[in-house]
Amino acid sequence: MDDVERIERAMVRIRRRQRRRTLARRQGMSGQAFDVLDAIEAGRAVTVSEIAQALGVDQPRASRLVAAAVADGLVRREADQADGRRSVLVLTEAGQEAVAQAHRTRRAAFAAAMAGWTEAERAEFARLLTRFVDALPD
Repeated sequence: MDDVERIERAMVRIRRRQRRRTLARRQGMSGQAFDVLDAIEAGRAVTVSEIAQALGVDQPRASRLVAAAVADGLVRREADQADGRRSVLVLTEAGQEAVAQAHRTRRAAFAAAMAGWTEAERAEFARLLTRFVDALPD
């Protein structure tokens, strides 16, 4: 097996272990709500259309996902100040805490996986992984 194949297999294993649904289950929330949180976590207000684009789903599916997140109290709709005919989505305090908890959970898992690594190994891995991800096509 060559290096590229080993990397591919490792990336698939990472993806399977870090799926949104798996992370949502660990936090006791619906996977649908977590999908929306993941898409708007940047902290800015977004529209349902932007959620659809970020998640790669159609508008009706995005609307259902947003409705689940609103029902869970993680997201709220607000009138768009620039265009009163539309609404934007923002994280509630509970949504912000859920996002913060997701980050803590991921970081703890990553730290545990690298527990035996030296600082130099961690730094080199971070450098190479960042370079690799930056070079991947969108």
